[in-house]
Amino acid sequence: MYLDFDKIEVTEEFKKRAEKIRLVIMDVDGVLTDGGIYYDSEGRELKRFCVKDGSGVKMLWRAGLKTAIITGRNSPVVDIRAKELKVDIVIQGAVDKLPVYEELKDRLRIKDEQILYIGDDYLDIPLLSRVGLAVCVPESYQMVKDYCHYVTKSPGGNGAVREIAELLLRVQGKLDPLLKKYFR
Repeated sequence: MYLDFDKIEVTEEFKKRAEKIRLVIMDVDGVLTDGGIYYDSEGRELKRFCVKDGSGVKMLWRAGLKTAIITGRNSPVVDIRAKELKVDIVIQGAVDKLPVYEELKDRLRIKDEQILYIGDDYLDIPLLSRVGLAVCVPESYQMVKDYCHYVTKSPGGNGAVREIAELLLRVQGKLDPLLKKYFR
């Protein structure tokens, strides 16, 4: 079941923060995936990605926002999916995410308040505590939720990224122009 995003109410604080966002950074396991790690009989890692989340990432790209992935694990599947979705920057193996976040900010000449980060676990807290719009999935631990401005209604790996993409683009006035091509 997918949500009717037009019916999700967001606070004035959310809107004020969302208007400034120029970069969306995502974690992978638990956010872009359901958090499970699967292995085939040859020991190769497999991940399940939600098509709806992929559509959300592409919507962000089409609307002119930059996208990035910062993840603590390394997986060739992440590179494949990111390329397919036109994710601008992929950083894997970042167990300590803060130094790569600071480097990314400097490289893009962007400020904390222009960044949305969506995570789900303790190692995401250093970024969630700095960004302009901190988001997590409902399966996150309470301590993680305490750092967030918004907790998605959709679960990680099953529409959470799509949800935040649509809400963000709606607040920025970019959603309707993107959807216009589907309605004639």
